[in-house]
Formats: sequence, structure tokens, C-alpha cells
Amino acid sequence: MTSFLFDGFDTAPVTILLAHGAGASMDSPSMTATAKALATAGVQVARFEFHYMAARRYGHRKPPPRAETVNPEYIKAIADLRARGVTGKLIIGGKSMGGRVASMVADEMFAKGEISGLVCLGYPFHPPGKPDQLRTKHLTGLKTPTLIFQGTRDEFGTRDEVAGYGLSDQIEVIWLEDGDHDLKPRKGISGFSTADHLKTLAETVKAWAGRIAS
Repeated sequence: MTSFLFDGFDTAPVTILLAHGAGASMDSPSMTATAKALATAGVQVARFEFHYMAARRYGHRKPPPRAETVNPEYIKAIADLRARGVTGKLIIGGKSMGGRVASMVADEMFAKGEISGLVCLGYPFHPPGKPDQLRTKHLTGLKTPTLIFQGTRDEFGTRDEVAGYGLSDQIEVIWLEDGDHDLKPRKGISGFSTADHLKTLAETVKAWAGRIAS
């Protein structure tokens, strides 16, 4: 059974299942702050870890696997979440690699009626400094309603680059000014704080989830 960290009330009309990025756990400061912001906006959040990351808690230092190899783990997490009695609308997603994995299983789960949407936090469109190594092929025909939150300083995909990818019309990209891959802006540069961006993220997700769930 998948282990989850929950934030928010189990009576919330929408639950978001979030997976972590390649190098940081589900309880990293960035993931925790995002979950708290979403919960404050009235969304229940469930976080989980892929096996390789969970193993690090017991001293087993495993490198991140290829993203597609953990697709079955994400699908199992969805089933395990439902088995715990979570009802209502379910949105899947994650930070960086976690969001990428969610995006690769989204259409299958959406077609089965298991999920209502997808939220990606800092999507890794390509490795930093390698703009030709795109991870976008499946995004051009994506049928699942999707929100991608991307910082304008994100080295994994800039605004100009993303504009040329021909993404599915089901995908809406929300650009957060001066945000890095963790969506954090620099102090005193943009006039925004991390808290500002997380509030925007949470309020946007809540409003969007209401639209796609109706």
C-alpha cells in the first residue's frame, strides 16, 4: 500500500495527488509549502513517494530511474488513494519529474474516469542546457485538462521555448514572474515573493478545478 502525506480536509470536493521531483522527497520544503497553500485554498492534497525515494529514508541511495519506469507506481498510488476512501474529484500531478510521470499516465486514467485533470509544477520540458532533448511528444495530443505552472527563469523550459512546442489545447501554462524551477522568485527583483506565487497557484488551481469538475 502506498504511504501518503495528507494536507487539508477529507471533506474537500477536490483532492490533488502529488508526486515529488527527481531529487527531493515528498516532504521537501518546496513540496510542503505547495501542499499547505493548496490546503489553505480548500483543496485536499495527498503526497506520495516513488520506491527509489522512499528507499533513501532507509539508507539506500538509489539514483532516479527513467521517468517512464515508475508509471506503474503512479497508477498504483491512484488506486491506493481510492482504496483509502478518498472520493470526489481527483486531480493528479507533481513537481518536475513527478508531474512528468503523472502526465504520461493522465490520458489513460482520464479515459477511465479515474481523474478529472492534471497539474504540473515546473514541468521539465528538457534537461537544463539541452533544449533539443525534448520531453514533450505526449503533450501535443494530451486530452486531459491540464495546468502547468512554470517560472519564467526555469532552465527546464523558458517562455519562448514553450511557445514553440505546439502543446495540446487542453494545456494551460501559467507563468510565474522570475520563478525558478521551484517557482521561487529572487528577493527584490520581480516584486513577488514565493508566498505570492504559491497563493496564485492555489487560487488558480481551485478555480480551475471547479470549472473542470462542473
